[in-house]
Amino acid sequence: MSEAEGLPRIGENAPDFSAVTTLSQDFGFSAWQEQDWVVFFSHPADFTPVCTTELVEFARRHDDFKKKGVKLLGVSVDSIHAHLAWLANIKEKLGVTIPYPLVADINMQVARLYGMIHPGASATATVRALFVIDPKRVIRALIYYPMNAGRNVDEVLRLVTALQTGDNLSCATPVNWQEGEKVVVPPPKTVEEVEERLSHSDREVKDFYLTLKDPKPQA
Repeated sequence: MSEAEGLPRIGENAPDFSAVTTLSQDFGFSAWQEQDWVVFFSHPADFTPVCTTELVEFARRHDDFKKKGVKLLGVSVDSIHAHLAWLANIKEKLGVTIPYPLVADINMQVARLYGMIHPGASATATVRALFVIDPKRVIRALIYYPMNAGRNVDEVLRLVTALQTGDNLSCATPVNWQEGEKVVVPPPKTVEEVEERLSHSDREVKDFYLTLKDPKPQA
């Protein structure tokens, strides 16, 4: 089995780990997460252009994620010294402070736990992997990008919002869904439920299996 084949899957528990980060010398993932959502993402290497743009954009959107109870966590297989030098350089050159921790994974322990090393791409650097992890430490989504294509932070935030909305309203979200738009009602399981669904005047009924409704106000 290759290192990439060992990646955690949707519905499985996110592996716990201990590490050194830019904000802590004694970082334990589960203790740090507490009861929050987590967006955990890897970048191939420090002092690289695409990675720099991603770190900066996640920093700029940090408050948007925080408002939704989401913590950000980055990782690469660089040393803590390289991380600290890179963050200082970003602050000096771009005027942006990175407020979330970066894991220094120089021995690749965390990268292997999360299937972030893909030998076909590189045996010594992580691909652009991203995991959305819920408060129960269950992996809810995975996104993988090649090394030369930057991620879309708007899409990451939209994805987390969709997952939270689905949990809160017991619904699904349709294609291109944005916060506040209609959501998909779960399909009926009995004849009675089919008839009940077709009788709702406040819903957009395309057919018995495809019905949309306005989302309820978030608590």
